[in-house]
Amino acid sequence: MRKKTIVTDENEPKQKLDLAGLKKAMTIFNYVRPYKGYFFASLVLVFLSTLSFYGIFYFIGQLIDVAQGKSTMNLTIDHIGIILVAVLVIQGVFSYLRVVFTAQVSENAIADVRRSVYAKLVALPITFFEENKSGELISRVSADVSKLYSVFSITLVEFFRQIITLIVGIGFLVVMTPRLSLIMLLTFPLVVIIAIYFAKSIRKLSKLRQQHLAESNSILGESVQGIQIVKAFANENTEMEKYDKSISEVVKIALKYARSRAWFSFFILTVFFGAICFIIYMGATMLQAGTMTAGELLSFVTITSMIGASIAGLGSFTTELFGAIGATDRINEIIDLPPEVIVGEFGEGLKLDGHILFSKVDFTYPSRPESPVLKEISLEVKRGERIALVGPSGVGKSTIIQLLLRFYDLSSGEITIDGRSIYDDEIRSYRKNLAFVPQEVVLFAGSIRDNISYGDQTASDAQIIAAAEKANCMEFIDQLSQGLDTLIGEKGIKLSGGQRQRIAIARAILKDPAVLLLDEATSALDSGSEKMIQVALDELMKDKASIIIAHRLSTILKVDCIYVMQEGRIVERGTHEELMAKEGVYYTQASLGRLFE
Repeated sequence: MRKKTIVTDENEPKQKLDLAGLKKAMTIFNYVRPYKGYFFASLVLVFLSTLSFYGIFYFIGQLIDVAQGKSTMNLTIDHIGIILVAVLVIQGVFSYLRVVFTAQVSENAIADVRRSVYAKLVALPITFFEENKSGELISRVSADVSKLYSVFSITLVEFFRQIITLIVGIGFLVVMTPRLSLIMLLTFPLVVIIAIYFAKSIRKLSKLRQQHLAESNSILGESVQGIQIVKAFANENTEMEKYDKSISEVVKIALKYARSRAWFSFFILTVFFGAICFIIYMGATMLQAGTMTAGELLSFVTITSMIGASIAGLGSFTTELFGAIGATDRINEIIDLPPEVIVGEFGEGLKLDGHILFSKVDFTYPSRPESPVLKEISLEVKRGERIALVGPSGVGKSTIIQLLLRFYDLSSGEITIDGRSIYDDEIRSYRKNLAFVPQEVVLFAGSIRDNISYGDQTASDAQIIAAAEKANCMEFIDQLSQGLDTLIGEKGIKLSGGQRQRIAIARAILKDPAVLLLDEATSALDSGSEKMIQVALDELMKDKASIIIAHRLSTILKVDCIYVMQEGRIVERGTHEELMAKEGVYYTQASLGRLFE
């Protein structure tokens, strides 16, 4: 039997910042590749912009020398003024185009990252979502990707900008004053040593900060989703204390991260701006000795200051890039997971007849390997038949439905439909033949029409209305001002529990599946509505294999076979009359008018 291994970052050893780890992190920049034309155009514009920027300061120096009559160029002040205006205009055009091209890269690349992460999330098996908190997953699609957006939109181009500024500036200095240029070149080894020293701790703290931020987002998400329970139990203070503790930890780690970056900046600024001051001092002595003009000194000091700023900026952007590796690791952890399905691909249309057979099925949840849930379960449902599963909570009734939906792999045994293993067919083509109505109805924010048509998104309005009528939905839909187009809010909060359940039933009716799975499908309905819905369900189940989980005796009186479960096993089976005649477990519960409630 196949097993799926799900990898999460909980208690996972931290990845070291070695060459292999760095290479893996850099794979995130593959998302830039489709837009490399814009990216390289941005770099060319950065180079031209930097060149023109240095040109401005060079001609400003020449302006001073012309005014003092010491310029070697045959230009007047007016000539240089015109040149400066032209260079400024060119500089502005280059900057405008660079921003536009960079936006093309960053916006599209980040959109592709978000698509990839979301596509992988919806393609992962149920077990992944059981082992990871929803708030943490949302954080990966929001906070971590937003951090990458900062890198793609600003940091990456600015990083190259500082490198180009450094190289072009040094080139200017070497040509203008080779003696003073040597001092600047001697500082590079120290930059590299400091960068290596700080990079590891900065990356570790960045990833740790993102993890704790995800935990705080998880607390926030749980509180919002369960706000009714929070208020019903007057636990606002408790939830606030949990969130405050979590966010305080985020601040604590963020401050450590900031201090690490601050020390990095401290060393760089101290070393390089100290060197700049020394260079200015040496230039002043050369001016005093007559070996340098005032214009040359002004240009040199200005360019040297820009070089110092670019080196400091280079250090800052380097830490930003290393910091982004933490977010990249977390995103790659999802992208690299083996999917349950491949989004965009779909198997051939599959039409099942619906003959279901469970043969000695055993099952244990991966998260609870020490507690078997199902033990040697054998049952059969033919097309047009309906069976009911009854028993106390926790005996595995819902698990049987989840296995049939292929949410999990079996521990042992076999499940077949029409004589074929349920694992033989492409999973989505297979699931198209099943309809599921859960006890806890899940509706999506949108209109009633959207939620009913979720069962068949190609259905016409007439088909949607027909399904709604069969599920007794039109009774309340017609009373709404916008009818089927009424927006129901997040999780259908604007509807009552019974209305939500009827929409879920309409969704299943519209799908018209070969196999119908009902998990307490009428539990939220009053007795009057249940009778009307039961008529629709009876019509729907005529030519389908139906499995019903129910606690209400009225729900299962007409089924072909009732399976009574205890402790993961089937202990009795038969029709209502047969089980009552046995006077066993079922008889005891049914005599009380309820089934294991």
